[in-house]
Amino acid sequence: MKNQIVIICITLACYSCSSTNLMSLSVMEPAPVTIPPNIKTVGVINRSQASKETKTLDDIHKVLSLESTSLELEGARSTVHGLTDELMKNNRFTAVIALDSIQLRSFGAGVFPSSLEWDIVEKICRENNIDALFSLELFDTESKVNLGSTPTSINTGFGSLPGLEHHVNMTTLVKTGWRIYDPSSRNILDEYILSRDLAFSGNGINPAVAASALIGKKEAVKQVGNKAGQDYACRITPYWIRVSRYYFVGGNNDFTIAKRKAQAGNWDGAAQIWKQETTNTNGKLAGRACYNMAIISEINGDVDGAIEWAQKSYENYNIRLALSYINILKNRKNKNDILKSQSVVSTGQ
Repeated sequence: MKNQIVIICITLACYSCSSTNLMSLSVMEPAPVTIPPNIKTVGVINRSQASKETKTLDDIHKVLSLESTSLELEGARSTVHGLTDELMKNNRFTAVIALDSIQLRSFGAGVFPSSLEWDIVEKICRENNIDALFSLELFDTESKVNLGSTPTSINTGFGSLPGLEHHVNMTTLVKTGWRIYDPSSRNILDEYILSRDLAFSGNGINPAVAASALIGKKEAVKQVGNKAGQDYACRITPYWIRVSRYYFVGGNNDFTIAKRKAQAGNWDGAAQIWKQETTNTNGKLAGRACYNMAIISEINGDVDGAIEWAQKSYENYNIRLALSYINILKNRKNKNDILKSQSVVSTGQ
């Protein structure tokens, strides 16, 4: 990572009798799903509707979960559009096609179905000139309603009469399930289920008025479905996280000066002092300085250099903190290799 995109945040924290401070930096994590470089065009399909063979079971499931076919159909469409729109924003692909006209079915009834036959996947990809298929395998909603009432006074205009205020509370679970099919290798690149909860409530003297507060449920389900599609698109996108690192600040006056420089954001100035201290005749101070040089190397995006400094700190000077840092850096190096494989950018050709 380039030094200019690394964000450093110093935190007032102490470790090992104030010999270290805690800092944090931003590092890029690989996407959970790696799309092979040969995949340039993709299609998005909805196969979440139940087949004729399982329609009866699906209808029973909808009755028990207080849902309707139209609600789930519109929610599924919104989910597909959410994914399609988000993939179009990603320059990873030259084309993203919503395959709305293709009618595929699955088990339904809230069950994540078995995968598509590869002959079907290959036929869809061949006929639509796409390299891979994103499939919404499951879209299911399940609601639970809680009805209640509390005593209240009703103003009739001629006085107050005892009455009841009705309460309607509903929770709805929206569940989406996805697969990514790669026909060239006949591999399923990802299988994933996303769940979101919605809550609705209404109050009123008239039960119908109380229930009317739930009218916005369909639109809310569509919005949640759309967001679920957008969120799933993020599974192929690398992302930034904050990680913490300890660095040494105690030992002699030079380390104290370097600490102040680091706290002021002058990491280059601190590094100059630490570099000089790596040749200190005091092995403990030299080992700490080597460790800090590993930190500076990671900040500057030089993970290989960071590993070398950390190894020197542990192997030559037995700085125990360096051993765990070596393992962290090696893991970071492996992730960087994955990031390189995910860095394919479409050329539009």
